[in-house]
Amino acid sequence: MKWQPFLIAPVAALSASAYATQYLTVEQAQALMFPGVHLTHQPLQLSDAVKSQLHDASGIHEAFNEDGVWKAANGGWFIVDKVVGKHEMITYAVTLTAGGAVRDIEILDYRETYGYQVRDADWRAQFNGKTAADPVQLGKDIRNVSGATLSCKHVTQGVKRILALYRLVLSRQ
Repeated sequence: MKWQPFLIAPVAALSASAYATQYLTVEQAQALMFPGVHLTHQPLQLSDAVKSQLHDASGIHEAFNEDGVWKAANGGWFIVDKVVGKHEMITYAVTLTAGGAVRDIEILDYRETYGYQVRDADWRAQFNGKTAADPVQLGKDIRNVSGATLSCKHVTQGVKRILALYRLVLSRQ
């Protein structure tokens, strides 16, 4: 049998995307994180100055998802955002109290081949209660997970960006 190199490319392309996992839809995350609480969609229009401040606070270069913000009837917030893992995007949701403290974090979509440990409840729980006044920094008040360093770092930076968003914008609404 003659070797046919054109068959390898489609197999390689399929294997690269086979690791993508959607754990929760936005609606499922909302129901899980704010059970029985009405959420009102509140898309934002951030000024260039605020975008710059969010970058300075977090170090994240990717644009913030201005459409991913909901206000809870109890005064809290539900925010969906994305950060890069190592190569692919991680979609996550953060809930904040009315006072701007992290209530919970959920990983909605994870597309990397490794580093999925950021979805572990124990790792995510260390953010609970954090505010914009906390360092929220890997190696300081947030522990790393071996084998998931970049995912841990970037999700941590994402949470820091959301806390900065609360301080700069959401606390005034």
